[in-house]
Amino acid sequence: MLIMKTTFMLASALRQFVACPGNKCISLSTPELRFFVIDHLYNQLGEEKISRLVAAFYSQVKTDDLLGPMYPPDDWEGSEKRLRDFLIYRLGGPDTYLRERGHPRLRARHMPFQIGLAERDRWLDMMGRAMREADISPEIAPVLGAFFAQLADFMRNKEG
Repeated sequence: MLIMKTTFMLASALRQFVACPGNKCISLSTPELRFFVIDHLYNQLGEEKISRLVAAFYSQVKTDDLLGPMYPPDDWEGSEKRLRDFLIYRLGGPDTYLRERGHPRLRARHMPFQIGLAERDRWLDMMGRAMREADISPEIAPVLGAFFAQLADFMRNKEG
């Protein structure tokens, strides 16, 4: 309980350091603070809420004209499980992702796909809608949004 309260207080205090133009969170003030908060979100969100977030995200991806074709049409369940396990691990939960898949190597795993600004922005828009659909709290949404923005930008592998 103390960790949860401390994390919520820290997240609230950090909101002044989060830039969210147009509801797109960009970054926190320092990597140290960002990683401290991110590494403890599992305790606040729990596996059920993370699963709802991922399900809400993939319900959009399946019909999206830009991102949908990047996913194997016969492995939606696998794609959803991989993202869910990654987020659970990265947000401080069990390390199922690492045990089953090893080091994330996210950039390398995404290299076969052309990811530019349009793909990044669409991914962030859909993840933002998924966060709202999964009822991510106003205390956590800016921090999680900043994490997603950094992650999505890191995946870019083409100009524009």
